[in-house]
Amino acid sequence: MTHDAPLSPRPLAALSEAAPSVMTVRALHEHGVTPATTAERCRPGGPWRTLLPGVCLLRSGEPTGGERARAALLYADAAGAAPDARTAAGPVAMVTGLAALALHRFAAAPSLRDCERVDVLVPRGRRLRSAGWARVVRSPVLPDAEEVTGLRVAPVPRALADALAGLTDATRARRLLTEAVRGGHCEAGVVLAELAGARLLERAHLADAVAGLLAERRAQAEGRLYDMVLHHELPDPCWNVELRTPRARSLGTVDAYWPDHGVALELDERSGPHGRSEPHGRSEPYGSDAAWRAVVHRREMLEEHGVTLLHVTPDKLHTALGQQAAVVRTALMTSAERGPVPAVRALPR
Repeated sequence: MTHDAPLSPRPLAALSEAAPSVMTVRALHEHGVTPATTAERCRPGGPWRTLLPGVCLLRSGEPTGGERARAALLYADAAGAAPDARTAAGPVAMVTGLAALALHRFAAAPSLRDCERVDVLVPRGRRLRSAGWARVVRSPVLPDAEEVTGLRVAPVPRALADALAGLTDATRARRLLTEAVRGGHCEAGVVLAELAGARLLERAHLADAVAGLLAERRAQAEGRLYDMVLHHELPDPCWNVELRTPRARSLGTVDAYWPDHGVALELDERSGPHGRSEPHGRSEPYGSDAAWRAVVHRREMLEEHGVTLLHVTPDKLHTALGQQAAVVRTALMTSAERGPVPAVRALPR
């Protein structure tokens, strides 16, 4: 009999020792092990075991968390794929959800071995079904995968969205979102945009978690606002004040005010996910007539009293801090051209 004769010049023993413990039946065949031999070795009590359809663990016993994740990727790459499915760019499936967060070392996520399933993100057009503990998640657009311990893994914002889509535990959701931002994995605004794209912002059990994320986003923006004033050598403003007329009429609150120049600055959070005003979820859509009238009315009211109101978004503070500093500096330098210093009082908020 010659059915164990090598079918290629790449014998199984010549494989790299980096990750030979999990292989597909197809890869084993390419290395001289026929499907019949593989099936024999994967029978109950045999030296190998089948983890997922077409994917084998080349030893007995339970797979490690890493082996389960690798098996899920191999299954997604091979199952239902046409022979030319792997393009020059390589396979595109990647681990996502809680398993991906475990690989990103999230303390609030279960360990990789304790994850009930391994979610694998694939293009929407792939003809592939979930199998065993490998769950297929489809998307019309895939993010660029990151490599973690040799595995293709979705970036944190996408992994978070996919994890939260299947979670009903509000406490765990809040911990995951908090760790993502405070742990330095990603920006709060990026996470909010990803959650908005996945249509998760309206889910009741995520309301507190999203509110916390919005607060975190604002705190980050305030920190960058302080950095802008300090590092770009702007005059020190009055921080977080309410502006009032000489007759004590309130003109509203602002985040910064330069009384010698009549320039006020406000963090504009209306340009959040879906274009809505974000704080507490109570505002009108930014593009609605009511919201626009409110913005125009407030600006006109301040201008009537000689105050120039500048708006800056958290995203602009993150991506173009120097540009925003230039806008503020220009407004301060040209204040004399706009008339005398306004008779407006600034009171602590």
